[in-house]
Amino acid sequence: MIDQKTYFTPKQIVEELDKYIIGQKDAKRNVAIALRNRWRRMNVKTDMQGEIVPNNILMIGATGVGKTEIARRLAKIANAPFTKVEASKFTEVGYVGRDVESMVRDLVEQSVNLVKEEKKEEVKVKAEQIVEDIILDALIPPLKSNGFSQKNPASTSTPTGELPQTEQELNEKTRERFREKIRNGEMEDRKIEINVQKPANAGVGMIGGGMMDESSMINLQEMISGMMPKKNKKRKVTIAEARKILMEEESAKLIDMDEVKDLAIKKAENTGIIFIDEIDKIAGGSSKKGGSGPDVSREGVQRDLLPVVEGSTVNTKYGLMRTDHVLFIAAGAFHIAKPSDLIPELQGRFPIRVELDNLTKEDFYHILKEPKNALTKQYEALLASEDVELSFQQDALEEIAETAFHINTEVENIGARRLHTVMSQLLNEFLFDVPDKIGPNAKIIVTREMVKDKLSGLVKNKDLSEYIL
Repeated sequence: MIDQKTYFTPKQIVEELDKYIIGQKDAKRNVAIALRNRWRRMNVKTDMQGEIVPNNILMIGATGVGKTEIARRLAKIANAPFTKVEASKFTEVGYVGRDVESMVRDLVEQSVNLVKEEKKEEVKVKAEQIVEDIILDALIPPLKSNGFSQKNPASTSTPTGELPQTEQELNEKTRERFREKIRNGEMEDRKIEINVQKPANAGVGMIGGGMMDESSMINLQEMISGMMPKKNKKRKVTIAEARKILMEEESAKLIDMDEVKDLAIKKAENTGIIFIDEIDKIAGGSSKKGGSGPDVSREGVQRDLLPVVEGSTVNTKYGLMRTDHVLFIAAGAFHIAKPSDLIPELQGRFPIRVELDNLTKEDFYHILKEPKNALTKQYEALLASEDVELSFQQDALEEIAETAFHINTEVENIGARRLHTVMSQLLNEFLFDVPDKIGPNAKIIVTREMVKDKLSGLVKNKDLSEYIL
């Protein structure tokens, strides 16, 4: 966790983010510093370690400029528990809906899954050996020894003693041959019968009008299921499928769940990241002027968020979790509301404000060309699965970028998501014709003229776009 090798420097974090996100240098620098400060705090030797709290970040920018992607990629880089929530989904305490503490419970759930995966890797070799024995027993059951050796009439003794003398030895020899075949993957499609643990179905339904939210209901069902005895069920599956099913079961038996819970709580407390999206939707300006109705409810959600963000203890099904050192990243477009419309106490809990830039024509071009998961590379991979080669000329990418930027300017700015619309319109005809009209080993080269021809309708019909769903 605190090993220098496992934590990137701020410069390395920005370089990792650059592989997937174009531009937004200021936002990348701030999240990189916040992530590195985690490592610095965990390496503080004095009592000051508990006093250092993270500087939460408020990202302000239009939709589609990379706010959510930055937070998601950051969590992957850190191998940290991460949960994304929509602020508009929460309701004030006492109303039907999700309460704000549910995001902390979601974070702990993610943390438990991460720790479980780490523990599974640790017990993988032992679990594989046990699973191999179970599969072998299903194929060639071992002979039970009855205390004396019985000669096998089918075998004849030789001076060298090469052939097995007893049924026990013959069984062992056969089992070893089959063990080799299993290890070499020669019997993956053969079907065997295995015993699988069937979880007891609690069958709890909601009584009355929504007194419990969905996550609480799931927790109740899990608790009741855990109290009921588990039943074994016989299933006939291939050896490949049996290996997956049995690995899950045997790994779970080898893992100490109490240790997993303790580690998961610590991991969530020290490295957890909660991303609160659409925070501008709970900011209401009129409530300051004595407003009522939805604005009052929005302010209620903000007041509920406040103790969680500033640090409180939340009860989860895995134990109590403190949120003092969880990093909160909030984001919103703030088209109508302003950050100053949030209640002052909540504003103070997000000291770092980062304004993300709107995407330019050059940004669109780089988004199409550079990221590891660029849309052009995605479509090339899709058509490559049908043995069709797709390529884009440079001037064609420039034309696509210009068209996307132009539509965003004229109609509605939805950021990089506009490229999905444009690319779909451009390539839909090819995607439909492969493989019926365009067969394997074909080459499709997208040129500037093709882009202009296919996308002319998108640009011409911009005046009608507000009436089209």
